[in-house]
Amino acid sequence: MPGVLALLFLAAATPEQRAIDYLAGEVPRWQQENHCYSCHNNGDGARALFAAMRRGYAVPATVLAGTADWLQHPDRWDNHQGAPGFSSPKLAHVQFAAALAEARLPGREALLAAAESLLAFQDADGSWRIDTGGMPGAPATYGLALATYMARQTLENAGAERFRAPIERANRWFEAAAPGNILDAAAMLLAMPRSKTVRDRCLGMVLNAQTSDGGWGPQRNTPPEDFDTAIVLLALNAMPDTHQAAKASARSRQFLISRQLPSGGWMETTRPSGQQSYAEHISTTSWVLYALLMTDAKR
Repeated sequence: MPGVLALLFLAAATPEQRAIDYLAGEVPRWQQENHCYSCHNNGDGARALFAAMRRGYAVPATVLAGTADWLQHPDRWDNHQGAPGFSSPKLAHVQFAAALAEARLPGREALLAAAESLLAFQDADGSWRIDTGGMPGAPATYGLALATYMARQTLENAGAERFRAPIERANRWFEAAAPGNILDAAAMLLAMPRSKTVRDRCLGMVLNAQTSDGGWGPQRNTPPEDFDTAIVLLALNAMPDTHQAAKASARSRQFLISRQLPSGGWMETTRPSGQQSYAEHISTTSWVLYALLMTDAKR
């Protein structure tokens, strides 16, 4: 009977709720077992769960209590444990700040402090440059364009007028930068969906790279990856309505849903592909869930 009930639950629960339930177990587990906070669990994972709560999904409040307290102390963020083999204070601040902005917690002091902390990491050209070892960005490393978009979003959430100068520098970088891969192009479209310059440079590149099953890989004619597809889905959803973008978006949602694991998560996207990584698995799952949440027309 318990097995039958489990099957009935899986059949009835939406893909979003199944992913939420999975992350609700994983997000607090890292701190409980490692006694510290991580970019993948308490950054990306928590951000997806905060977004789910705001959209009316069932998320136990206790799951995020410890993370919420941690996020309200940006001065502690340099004392964390991130992805094994990868440690970047810059990226940690970008990820934790994004989670804090999504949380919409009472008071603005912490968010302002988080935004201020990002200013020291902005390069002179307006970007937030993340070293990915020459590979396209991955779920737990973001990459140049996605990190710049996420940092800029935090500044906008904290105060568009207060942080106008660094926001404008970031926008100028997006207008001038050339995408090196599909992830970069999607992040640039996500950042500047109404910029003709960015659309002319990136939209065709993205649409022409969709695979026959509806996903995207890091380059055209490469196998589709869940992370890359999630970022493209978010970008297409942000675009002014076009029939071609809407059709591609619908196909990509179905692609992602079809790839959900029995646990409720998604297989990790890694660079190179096919490796095992808990950090990338949690971040991939979080990005896919976030993309599904933001493009769910029923909510």
